[in-house]
Amino acid sequence: MKKAILIILSSAIAAVTLSAQDMATATETFNNGATAQNMGDYDSALNYYREAMTMAEACGEEGADIVANCKTYIPVLTLAIAKNQIKSEAYDEALAKLDEAIKIAEEYENVEVSAEATELIPQVYLQKGNTLLNNKDFAGAAESYQKAVEIDSTNGTACLRLGMALTNAGKIAEAENAYKMAMRHGQQANAVKQLSSTYLKLAASALKAKNYDAAISYALKSNEYAENATAMQVAGQASVQLQKNDDAISYFEKYVALSPNARNVNDIFYSIAVLAQQAGDNGKACSYYQKLTSHPTYGETAKQQIAALKCN
Repeated sequence: MKKAILIILSSAIAAVTLSAQDMATATETFNNGATAQNMGDYDSALNYYREAMTMAEACGEEGADIVANCKTYIPVLTLAIAKNQIKSEAYDEALAKLDEAIKIAEEYENVEVSAEATELIPQVYLQKGNTLLNNKDFAGAAESYQKAVEIDSTNGTACLRLGMALTNAGKIAEAENAYKMAMRHGQQANAVKQLSSTYLKLAASALKAKNYDAAISYALKSNEYAENATAMQVAGQASVQLQKNDDAISYFEKYVALSPNARNVNDIFYSIAVLAQQAGDNGKACSYYQKLTSHPTYGETAKQQIAALKCN
């Protein structure tokens, strides 16, 4: 009987000793994590805390405090690692780490970390898109901006940047939709500027390619978003090539109204005068020839035409 009692006591003492050893190891591992965290080595700290938590959980109630502390620090450190990855422009790794931080935070009921990580995700997509756009990877940039917009369609900056990426990728209709979204969410002026510029470039390219109808269409679209003299000049030049003199005169006059001090204004005056004369509108022709009587290049011709037309 005494021998049985001694065996039981021996087993109990061994269990207590083993538990104490486990707690000592768990505590030491936890402290190693704290040291690594203070030194900014978040990856090592995270591994230490995970190991310490596993050890402490095996110790039952005795390890409860360590478990609770680990559950506090693990999601915080996971988020901190993601932030460092963002700074290093390791965006894909950061996005994966943010997803991990959210899952851990939700499991450990850390509302603040979950909210912050969730808020960072569209920002990361936006930053990734900016980097790709600067590197002229327009398709990649558009994909990244699209994900940011899908998460938060009210992000005007993301919508604007999506429009820019799609424009450079040659997807004009999709870009216009993105710009219109940007207009609705605080980017009215910037989106209008981008749209006008986009259609102006298309108009200039169409004019160069002798696609005159398209040049006029794009120029008018550009001017629709933001009145600009250059669009009217392109429309006027294309109309001349199509022998649509009345339209050309109208566009050239709008050009002068929008840019009265343009360097080529006298060239435009002469074009209007000639077109009006060809159309039989002698009154208008006389009016524009009279603006050129003292011009070194057009002066003599203007005077001759004034005389021929018997302008008053």
